[in-house]
Amino acid sequence: MVHLGYHASHEQFKPSQLLEWVQRAEQAGFTHALSSDHFLPWGKDQGESGFAWSWLGAAMQATNLNFRIVNAPGQRYHPAIIAQAAATLMEMFPHRFWLTVGSGQALNEHITGTRWPNKGDRNRRLKECVDIMRALWAGETVNHQGLVTVEDAKLYTRPDYQPQIIGAAITPATAEWVGSWADGLITTSRPPEKLKPVVDAFRRGGGEGKPMILKVQLSYDRTQEAAREGAHQQWRNNIFKSVLLSEIRTVEQFDAAGSFVTPDEIEQHVRVSADPQQHLDWLKTDIELGFDELILHNVNTAQARFIDTFGETVIPALGGK
Repeated sequence: MVHLGYHASHEQFKPSQLLEWVQRAEQAGFTHALSSDHFLPWGKDQGESGFAWSWLGAAMQATNLNFRIVNAPGQRYHPAIIAQAAATLMEMFPHRFWLTVGSGQALNEHITGTRWPNKGDRNRRLKECVDIMRALWAGETVNHQGLVTVEDAKLYTRPDYQPQIIGAAITPATAEWVGSWADGLITTSRPPEKLKPVVDAFRRGGGEGKPMILKVQLSYDRTQEAAREGAHQQWRNNIFKSVLLSEIRTVEQFDAAGSFVTPDEIEQHVRVSADPQQHLDWLKTDIELGFDELILHNVNTAQARFIDTFGETVIPALGGK
C-alpha cells in the first residue's frame, strides 16, 4: 500500500496554523508529513518562515504521523547539530522521524555570510555531513577535517537504531549519485517522461529496492480558475530548473523571476485541477513508476478544502482510511 503524506509548508503558513493543518490531515487519513526547512520564503506573497525544528516537536506530540524534513546540512546548519536534533526526535518518537537531506539553495544558506559553493563542492560537503551524522548516531566520537570541521563530537542521547537518511535529487545525474549512498530517494513531481529518467538513474546508481518518495506539487480548489490562480499567486517563483532555484539569493530576486510567469504557464509545473478524480489518476501514474510514498503539497492556501476532499475521495481510493 502506498503511503500518503501532507506537506507542511513553513513558507506559506504560520507554525500555529500548520499545527492545525497536520492534525486535520491525520484525521482525514494521511499517515505521513513532510516539513520544509527554510530561513526565507520563496516570495513575499508567501510571507512566512517559521523554524521547522521547534515546530516538529510540537507536531509529533500532537499527532501520530510519521514525519520527514528536507534539510541541507553543512552551511546554515552544522551536521553535528542536525545529528543531535534528529537523534532527540527519534529518541522521543521512535521510528516516526526520518531525515531527508539535499545540497540546499543559496536563498537559505547564504545568510551565514560564507561562500556559496559550486554544485560539485555542495555535493561533496553533503556526503561528508551524511558520514558524520551516521557516525554520531552510531555512538562514535567524531573528528573530521574537510569541507566541514568536527572536533571531539559525541552524542550521548541517541535512538537505539540507525536512522535512515533519504537523499533529495531533481536531476538524473544527482539521483544516480544519491543511489550510491542514501537509504532512499525523494524527488518532485513532473510528467512521467521526465520523472522516469530520475527513477532509472537512482536505481542504476545503487537505489534498486530502496524506498522512493515523491513530493507532489498540486493545486486543488473549488474551481479550475481558483486552483490556477491560487497556484500562480503562491508558487510561481518555484517552478524554475534546479540550477536556477539553487543560485538565486534573495526573496526580491525570486519575485522578479516569478513576475514573468503567467497563470497559464503554472500548469506546466503544478498539477492544477478542481477534479479529485484527475488528481487520483495522476497519483496512480506515480505509483506505477515505483513510488511508495506520495507527499501531497497543495500549493495554494485552500488547505481545509484540500485536506477534507482528498480525505473523502483520494485517500480511500488508494487504499487508505
